[in-house]
Amino acid sequence: MRLGVNIDHVATLREARRALEPEPSFAALLAEDSGADSIVAHLREDSRHINESDLCILREIVRSKLNLEMSVSAKIVGIACKIKPDRATLVPEKRRELTTEGGLDVKNNFNRVKLAAEKLSRRGIDTSLFIDPDEDQISAAQKTGVKMVELHTGRYANAKNKKEEKRQFEELKKAARFAKSLGLSVFAGHGLNYNNVSRVAGIYEIEELNIGHAIIARAVFVGLGKAVKEMKELID
Repeated sequence: MRLGVNIDHVATLREARRALEPEPSFAALLAEDSGADSIVAHLREDSRHINESDLCILREIVRSKLNLEMSVSAKIVGIACKIKPDRATLVPEKRRELTTEGGLDVKNNFNRVKLAAEKLSRRGIDTSLFIDPDEDQISAAQKTGVKMVELHTGRYANAKNKKEEKRQFEELKKAARFAKSLGLSVFAGHGLNYNNVSRVAGIYEIEELNIGHAIIARAVFVGLGKAVKEMKELID
């Protein structure tokens, strides 16, 4: 199973002081050297952490794959088409949210999502949709023409007790199987950490996990290289 390492929180730390460091591109190189299969960065419309300059540098130095998380806004789609990441993952975005709060509502925003995905595809950018583990959303995603989806694991990760965690895990597993049956490549992420990731890594249909906060938080104590290696060992 592949591991994508999200480096947004390195930029968050930099922006807390409006400083020049820590440098997200250095984190990307270190993560790759430690086993990351791709680097994930989210360019928000307000550029609160990763900015366009960061992306230009990342595009030059990332040796694995650069996965750009992004909204469907025309401005951000335009930037993506210019920078040309290896993959674009379309996500919902609310101005004041601390982190992405749920999956993209493809069903009720079908035309807008499809238009953005088609523009990216024409530029040779693989496009994934970040969606809740819901069969209606998966079906809508497949109809947009994308070949891959990332299932939002927040419900599982944030479960309040073992019974709820088990229920959400079964929903996630069911959704992964359904997406795979439609011919989609299946990824997953959000809220996964060193305590809950192994179970999700055991879902056969899921090919890749994208993880950021837990890895960067662990890196504070053990270093980024070791934090990435430990996560890679868990999902393997």
